[in-house]
Amino acid sequence: MAIRSLIINPGSTSTKIAVFEDENMLFDKTLRHTTEEISKFDTIFDQREFRKDIILEFLSEKNFDIKTLDMVVGRGGLVKPIPGGTYRVSDELLADLKVGPQGQHASNLGGVLAREIGDEIGKPSFIVDPVAVDELSDVARLSGIPEIKRTSIFHPLNQKAMARRYAKENGKKYEDVNVIVVHMGGGVSVGAHKNGRVIDVSNALEGDGAFSPERAGGLPVGPLVRLCYSGKYTEKEMYRKLVGGGGLNAYLGSNDMVECLKKAETDKEAALVIDAFVYQIAKDIGARAAALEGKVDAIICTGGIAYNKCIIDDIEKYVGWIAPVVAYPGEDELLALAQGGLRVLNGEEEAKEY
Repeated sequence: MAIRSLIINPGSTSTKIAVFEDENMLFDKTLRHTTEEISKFDTIFDQREFRKDIILEFLSEKNFDIKTLDMVVGRGGLVKPIPGGTYRVSDELLADLKVGPQGQHASNLGGVLAREIGDEIGKPSFIVDPVAVDELSDVARLSGIPEIKRTSIFHPLNQKAMARRYAKENGKKYEDVNVIVVHMGGGVSVGAHKNGRVIDVSNALEGDGAFSPERAGGLPVGPLVRLCYSGKYTEKEMYRKLVGGGGLNAYLGSNDMVECLKKAETDKEAALVIDAFVYQIAKDIGARAAALEGKVDAIICTGGIAYNKCIIDDIEKYVGWIAPVVAYPGEDELLALAQGGLRVLNGEEEAKEY
């Protein structure tokens, strides 16, 4: 009998939901929230009743009986660093989702809403591979300054889903392959997946690895320190240069890769920026190959930018000698969340405890 799941993926101004039977989506909806609606709440956690009511109202309009669900799965948030996997939303996890040990983000509400709706119908609730997944090897944590540790903040939900997809398509388990996964969206992260764990990955948020459409990536440290103390910028302005205003935004005034590629057809400076984007990603792939001791089954390119064949082709020119390059464009987060819950209910893996 098919397993029915409600999937909840909250964003800053929207809540994406879907209902699945096994891996087949019955329907989905992006519920939009205006700035005025969101601004009424002092904290993200305070939005939970507002968002839950909208979800239940939509399901009612679809004449969908939530009592037919077998589980509710929410996007995980900024909890404590934890290994990847599917986690039951326990009381302890729920408490940290409310507080946000690593910060407040709308994704924290995913597990909260899943637990509340699940409890109402007496069904289990889960989160899957939250952004706080940390499986770095010990040697990967050292930075060069004892006060600063390298941390793992990337795109684990999509990275792990694509690695599992590759393994399944090749008749293997995720735990039996070594792959490098390149997520290319607003942020870029390049992860070394070894036997089911991401042992090394660039910090996709706070200045590490290749630059992206919106983020500066790793920078020369000396000039960065001097710029910080130049008196020209506040701390907030500097952070904006690194996250949101960096990368393609800084060079070309746009975070739209299609637009930037079009500009690069006639503009040499734009073409150089695109070349540098690919070049830096290729160098990160090489570094992850070293972390895997050269034993790489495949290099998987995913995220929205992977739809651009010219980018994939250029990456392959640099690193195709390491391993085959496979493109899985986009990021089907709703399906990835459903699959995480299914693995538990089907007995393929045990739900982890936070």
